[in-house]
Amino acid sequence: MTKGRMEAFSDGVFAVIITIMVLEMKPPHEASLAALRPVFPVFCSYVLSFVYVGIYWNNHHHLLQATQHVTGGILWANLHLLFWLSLTPFATAWMGENHFANWPVALYGVLLLLAGTAYFILTKVLIARHGNESTLAASIGGDRKGTLSLVVYAASIPLSLVQPWIACVGYVAVAIMWLLPDPRIEKGLGR
Repeated sequence: MTKGRMEAFSDGVFAVIITIMVLEMKPPHEASLAALRPVFPVFCSYVLSFVYVGIYWNNHHHLLQATQHVTGGILWANLHLLFWLSLTPFATAWMGENHFANWPVALYGVLLLLAGTAYFILTKVLIARHGNESTLAASIGGDRKGTLSLVVYAASIPLSLVQPWIACVGYVAVAIMWLLPDPRIEKGLGR
C-alpha cells in the first residue's frame, strides 16, 4: 500500500479534531469584555491543544515524508496515535470549562502521555519497516526529545493533583520543545 491513503486519512482526522475543538468554544451571551473573563480558561486550553495537534500534524507529516511504504502494522500504529489524539477535544473542553482543576489537568496529561507513547510506537514501527540505515532512523536517532516528553508528562500527572499549574507548565514546556520539527528529516531527504 502507498502512504498516500494513510496520509490523507490522517490529515482529515487532524482537521476534524481542530474543528471539534473550536466548536466546543461557546461565546458569552453578553456583549461586554467582562463577559469574556469566564471563557478565558476555555480559550487557553484551546490554544494549548491547538498547538499540540499542530505539532503532531507537522511531525506526522515529516515522518511520512521519510516513509516509502506502509504495512498493516504501520496502519494500526497510526490509528493508535489518531485514537488518542481524537480524545483531545474532550480533554480540552473538560480542562477549560473547569478552569484547569486537578482532575481535568491530570486527564489531559494522561492523554498527552498516551498520544506521545503512540507516536513513539509509530516511529519504531516505521523504522522497523524501513531499516536502521534509513533516513528516518538516522533522523530520529535515540529520540531524546520524545523520551524527555514522556518523562515530563508522566511526572506532570501526579503533580496536577497537587498543583495543576505546575503540570500545565510541564505541558507548555514540552510543546515549546516540539514547536519546530526536527530538521534532520528534511536534511536527510534533501540528500
